[in-house]
Formats: sequence, structure tokens, C-alpha cells
Amino acid sequence: MDLIRIGDKVVSLSRISNFTEQMLLARSQGLSQQDVAKKFSVDRSFVSRLETLGELRKGRSIAVIGFPIANLKDVKQLCQELGVELCWVMTNEERWQYAQNRNGIELINEIMDLANKFRQFDCVILLASNARVRLMAALLDNRVVVPLVLGETPLNTDVTVDIEALRQTILSVAETPSTKK
Repeated sequence: MDLIRIGDKVVSLSRISNFTEQMLLARSQGLSQQDVAKKFSVDRSFVSRLETLGELRKGRSIAVIGFPIANLKDVKQLCQELGVELCWVMTNEERWQYAQNRNGIELINEIMDLANKFRQFDCVILLASNARVRLMAALLDNRVVVPLVLGETPLNTDVTVDIEALRQTILSVAETPSTKK
């Protein structure tokens, strides 16, 4: 139910959600906490507390790329849990469908667009075969690239990712000198 009665007040959960979303989007677009507070007529400390309530982690922006992955659901769930901004993982079948549903020029253009998109991140964790990891690292230029090699090229079957190893990798690369304890 969207409405909640608190004493003699009726409160709309969707209104609260929309309001806080607008405030946080304004923050993500570069407005200071003070500017957001003024714009939405709230205290600056309220804006700070909202950010703290929703914070998943501090540190670098992280993306995870991986294929062919057997435990996609577990990898995606972990990435969401740890605040990984972009998780792009596929099974072997999905990888082949992705490639076969495009002509050569479309595929090259999409790969270059994806590489450009991944270049926006401070760190990219690569889950792939040894040769694919080297190729993807080269496409990403000077970014911090952390390879988790799933096996020798070619990999023609899905590989189960060690979730705890991936968790530790994400946590370690998420830390920056200012966030390490």
C-alpha cells in the first residue's frame, strides 16, 4: 500500500520515494548538499543522511565483464550487493547469440562502443579466458584492469565463477587510499 497512517497524518511512500530520488539525482549531477537542501527546502544534514542511508560503498567506480559464466545469477547478485555500477556477463550461448545476431560492422561498432563505455570506469574486472582477458585489457587502454582468468582459450563451455574470490576482488579494488583503514 502506498499510503501509511501515522497518528493523524497520511503519508505517501511514493511521494517520499520520488522526492528523495530527485534530491539524489541532483547530487549525482554535481550540486552540493547545501544547494540540494536549499532547492528542496530541507536541512543539509537531511541530504547527508539520505546519502548515508543508501550508500553501498565508497571508492572507485567499478564494472565487471565476463563470459562464458555458468552462475550468472550469483555474479549479478553479488555485483548489485556490492554496488558495482555495471555488470555485463553472459553464458557461452548468450555470447554466441550476441555475435551471430549482428553483421561484422555492427559487431565491431558495438564492441568499440562497449569499450568506450567501460573506459568510463576507474576499474574493470574481467572474467574470461586468458587470451580474451589480454584482448579486453588492450581495448580498455590505461584503465585499472583486474583479470580473473577463467581458463585457457578457447572456452566453449560455461565456467562457474568463484563468488568469494570475486567478492574479495571487488572489495579490494573498491578501496582507494582515502577509504582504506
